[in-house]
Amino acid sequence: MNDIILKEFKENAVFRLDESLRMITIAFSKIADDMLWKRPTEQGMALGNQILHSCGNMTQYICTSLAERVDERKRDLEFSTNTGLTKEELLKQLETTVRTAQDTIHNASALQYETVREVQGFRLSGVGVVLHAVEHFSYHTGQIAFWVKQLTQEDLGFYAGVDLTQNNK
Repeated sequence: MNDIILKEFKENAVFRLDESLRMITIAFSKIADDMLWKRPTEQGMALGNQILHSCGNMTQYICTSLAERVDERKRDLEFSTNTGLTKEELLKQLETTVRTAQDTIHNASALQYETVREVQGFRLSGVGVVLHAVEHFSYHTGQIAFWVKQLTQEDLGFYAGVDLTQNNK
């Protein structure tokens, strides 16, 4: 793999993980602990479950698969947990997971990005593993933002003070 492209890929993956972490932190600043385990629907995921699931997925795909470590994920617990953690504890777990994933992304070799492996029954290269995990985290970030907006009836202000109307140059 071209070193310049791999460097760009790594930098962008790390940036996107930071963006989602930033947005989730903002969203969580708007809620109280008693909102963490409220489900939007009977089949929906509570905010706490969104965090646990995001951590589990990111760990499985990046921190174990890309890093070639043993996968010990207990996926069902991510959905069945319904109490016991505060938003500070959840955010700490999320931040630790994101930082570990970012370190793994930065430290992985070109060979680790090229190697095809099986994760959750899918055959993916290291590039595919990272793309999946970043996309998956972004997807859940959007769900978290939507549910927090519904709970609080507030704009989250993710880009407050930034002019997003500028055209490309």
